[in-house]
Amino acid sequence: MKAMNVEQGFWRKRVDAIEPAGDDHDVRASRRKLWLIVAAIAAVGAIIAYVMLSGGEKPAPQAPVLPRVTIVVPGRQPVTDLISATGNLAARREMPVGVAGEGGIVTRVLVEPGDWVGKGQVLATVDRQVQVQQSAQMHAQIAAAQADARLAQNELERAQKLVSRGFVSQADVERRTATRDAALARVRLSQAQYGEMNARLARLDIRSPEAGLVLARAIEPGQIVSSGGDPLFRLAKNGEMEMLARLAENDLARLAVGQSATVTPVGTRTGFKGQIWQLAPIIDPQTRQGTVRIALAYDKALRPGGFAAAEITSGRVDAPLLPESAVQSDEKGNFVYIIGAEDKVVRRDVKTGAVSNAGIAILSGLSGNERVVLSAGAFLNPGDKVIPERAKARP
Repeated sequence: MKAMNVEQGFWRKRVDAIEPAGDDHDVRASRRKLWLIVAAIAAVGAIIAYVMLSGGEKPAPQAPVLPRVTIVVPGRQPVTDLISATGNLAARREMPVGVAGEGGIVTRVLVEPGDWVGKGQVLATVDRQVQVQQSAQMHAQIAAAQADARLAQNELERAQKLVSRGFVSQADVERRTATRDAALARVRLSQAQYGEMNARLARLDIRSPEAGLVLARAIEPGQIVSSGGDPLFRLAKNGEMEMLARLAENDLARLAVGQSATVTPVGTRTGFKGQIWQLAPIIDPQTRQGTVRIALAYDKALRPGGFAAAEITSGRVDAPLLPESAVQSDEKGNFVYIIGAEDKVVRRDVKTGAVSNAGIAILSGLSGNERVVLSAGAFLNPGDKVIPERAKARP
């Protein structure tokens, strides 16, 4: 600013020195031109002075700030290898019960779903009025046949006494013996027919083939039933239940009969202990899954047809254990970020195992010595350079 004032004072003196005498109008015009020149020179001088004072150089660009990430080296430790599965509950041995005889009109139904029944217990009865009359008729036929047999026996005995005296021929004795044998055969035939009718009468009682739990009832009094129709009752033998768990074929290969499992039905947090009693001998070619049948003891919370989740213990393995925040997933599967050479982010695909309060077991993909990003992996990309910081040990 001081340099600018000096220049203005200098030029003001120059103007006064060269200002010609004459017409005032011409003088004023000359002054305006001269002042415009002075203002332009002052502006240029101010710009030059600013550039000189600022140094004339652009500021140097700042280096980028690298993000800091928390890492953990998981190592390896013994973990229980659990396989998770879902499926339906069912009776282990479901017994459909129908009409064994000729059927008829149902007169009584004696049980309800949820009742326990014993072997041979009557579940329902069918009208038997006609069969009772037929049974009485056959009983009378037995009495008539027995009377004929007694008469034939008496006549045979008399003929045998008279044959020695010559009053009856031997041929007559033989004829009377045949008559007696035919009468006895008619007695046995009548008795067999009577026994058959009694068996038919007994089959009009619909009975439980084994002890168990009544699951369903599809019969009411007054209903007409016949053999070969739909089951009238469904029973669970001894109340035993099971879960039909669906598993991928690679998980199925890791299991064996007798391994333990915990089954949790939908709607409850209670887990029920069971064990595998059968592995599917075939794999569904469409879903690439097989069925594992887990035997369960009866409990009212285990309802056949319900949905449940299972955790099957397939043994113990040494594997890295990571918190859930370290494991991510996308359309390609599960993965983690590790810090590689030059502190750059590297994606590593992994196969996860059992999930527990301690973390997620990594069955493959990690040796346990890698520096794994503990959290904030969603904000990183492969190839990013970071500043790794080891996680603090838990107290």
